[in-house]
Amino acid sequence: MPRYEYRCRSCGDTFELSRPMSESASPASCPAGHPDTVKLLSTVAMTGATNAPSPAPSSGGGGGGCCGGGCCG
Repeated sequence: MPRYEYRCRSCGDTFELSRPMSESASPASCPAGHPDTVKLLSTVAMTGATNAPSPAPSSGGGGGGCCGGGCCG
């Protein structure tokens, strides 16, 4: 079940709630009982090792762009 983060506008407390996605927009009261809360935008960070090689740095020049080779302009 997803966790959503909220901030209370009255006391400034930040808290999390686990709830179904279908209830993600439902109002939430803070643990102190204040009803004026706002849902915060959460980001997900995924880290870990990879065995894939890093892409080689570009040597500059050569093709690509909006028209396939730098002929715009």
